Amino acid sequence: MLDTEFLTILGLGFVLGLRHALDTDHLAAVSTVLSQRPSLRASGMIGFSWGLGHTVVLLLVGAVVLVLRVPIPEPFALAAEFGVGAMLVLLGGMLGVRLVRERWHVHTHDHDGERHVHLHSHALVEDHGHVHWWRDSVRPFCIGMAHGLAGSAALLLIVLSSARSVSEGLTYIAVFGFGSIMGMMLVGIVVSLPVLWSLNLGRPVFLTVQGLASLGSIAVGLTMMFQIALGSQLF
Repeated sequence: MLDTEFLTILGLGFVLGLRHALDTDHLAAVSTVLSQRPSLRASGMIGFSWGLGHTVVLLLVGAVVLVLRVPIPEPFALAAEFGVGAMLVLLGGMLGVRLVRERWHVHTHDHDGERHVHLHSHALVEDHGHVHWWRDSVRPFCIGMAHGLAGSAALLLIVLSSARSVSEGLTYIAVFGFGSIMGMMLVGIVVSLPVLWSLNLGRPVFLTVQGLASLGSIAVGLTMMFQIALGSQLF
């Protein structure tokens, strides 16, 4: 039977998992992905996939760490965080390149005897009548795995110092992961609201929001990389 102290620790783990979803690098990554998928349904699935990938890695690494009873080496932890920074720069850069190159073109037609020119993009047509939920979940799942690996050192250090057994440690990680999944789903829905709002206001506003997401992701990624390279960490 679970004792009160351990139940309290599990409750704290769930709350910390919810809070973990609000980390700056997590918000930057999810915002970049969500800016390309403007729908509430997609935002919930993206948040769930991110949180699931994050939790899977934490459980796998946690099992190894708890069995061997050794912390994650600091150079490995820093390398993983530096990799997350590079990934954010890549995500933001890919979105930026997509905005510049992606199928924006001019349509010319006659209307009431006058020739009109319209800027048009097929990229704003949603889903084309079908949904590739599995394909659209792979990228946020992999991004979540990368974040889980980068954030595992601090969490597992806490687990190592407080868990009395491997099963207790893995239970705590699972509850923490469940909290992060719930948190990321909520974050995804909240972040998608301004994206949907901008889409309703027209293409220029929508493109502006996408551009801000791209620049934000690059800025956060570069900041992480510079801070780690200089021997300190901002996040």
